[in-house]
Amino acid sequence: MLLLKDGPELFDYSLKNGLIVSKGQKPHSAGLTVKGEIISSSGAAVSIDLKGASVVYPALINTHDHLQGNYRPPVGPKPGTFYLTWLPWDNDLKASDTFKERSQLSREDLYNFSGYKCLFSGVATVNDHFPQKFNKEILPTLPIRAILEYGLAHEASSYDLKWGDGIETEYERAVKNKWPFITHLCEGFDEESMRGVEHLEKLKVLDKHCLFIHCIGFSDEDIKKVAKAGASVSWCGFSNMFMFNVTCKIRKMLKAGINLTIGTDSSATGSANLLAEMKYDRDLYRRLYGEDLSAETMFEMVTANAARAFWMQDRIGVLEKGKLADILVVKGKHDDPYENLLCSSMEDIELLAVGGLPIYGEFRFLDLFGSSLKKGELPEGYTAIKAGGRQMFVKGDPAGLYREARRKIGFKKVLDYLPFEPD
Repeated sequence: MLLLKDGPELFDYSLKNGLIVSKGQKPHSAGLTVKGEIISSSGAAVSIDLKGASVVYPALINTHDHLQGNYRPPVGPKPGTFYLTWLPWDNDLKASDTFKERSQLSREDLYNFSGYKCLFSGVATVNDHFPQKFNKEILPTLPIRAILEYGLAHEASSYDLKWGDGIETEYERAVKNKWPFITHLCEGFDEESMRGVEHLEKLKVLDKHCLFIHCIGFSDEDIKKVAKAGASVSWCGFSNMFMFNVTCKIRKMLKAGINLTIGTDSSATGSANLLAEMKYDRDLYRRLYGEDLSAETMFEMVTANAARAFWMQDRIGVLEKGKLADILVVKGKHDDPYENLLCSSMEDIELLAVGGLPIYGEFRFLDLFGSSLKKGELPEGYTAIKAGGRQMFVKGDPAGLYREARRKIGFKKVLDYLPFEPD
């Protein structure tokens, strides 16, 4: 690593002898070189040999999360019942012990926990489904990339929460800037919820800029219209089943050619993290249709497809020269590299880099920071934790955050998306 005078750190390293997995390429054993923020093809100052034991993927992308809401345990309908729309869930959440408990933490605490929820599951890029006026100051402080380049509506119905500047204005802003326009759509089964596509058609805002979340109330005709428009969908299977006992018509969407991605929703209703969501969604597909959803298809949903949905395919989602060096290195446990990702857990992650910057990894990857560090020394702004029996470096201080949250709450709270015990 070089340090530019009065400027940022410039990384210069390579990862040798890993199995490289990226859409558009056959998985192959090779090296991956990073220069500054991007993937390069020239030589590197520092090299680490993965010795054929690790699989190298593009860092994962979560297309739907609520970063203020990632607290546990989840809040859902009474046993034996399910919701018709999201609104009664919101009422139940605000009356719950979970909400009272989480209210003892600051907004900054909750957002930082969410950043680490992403980091510890290999996610480099996420969308926080709140308007920028709520999150624009805090998102840049997180250890991962939480995008600010999007147009937003809460949803297309009469009980929309009126986030942002209105559907048409937010959509026009997205088109002008080549951003996604993101909204919950058809999240429920009352008459109002199920007319979301019709409403967007009337407003003339249904096209390839759109990223729709949930879509459980889509009709077959809605699926055809969304596919024709070139819009994307974020599938949040766990949250859908937990709240509504049904999910979107995922097989029909696949056959229609819709650009499908995966989101966790918040941990107040969804999976612990994206790795858990992928496992759940694949099992759900098998239960619903009696057939498999390939691991390669799911891998594309959380990498290249998600980059396309965010209108960031020119920067992220694949491991190619000139793209941002968002890199996830995972322990190789399965002969099929796509199955390897699907069977991986937080304890299998060996390294995560965002724009070339190693933000989480085993101590052997400290060499990527260059010769300025003494052996075992951590870079400034990093701390150490123990996860999966390994000493790991991590950007920031998640253990301190965890301890302080326990102090505020008054007991030894456990959050299952954090793979370590701070005490």
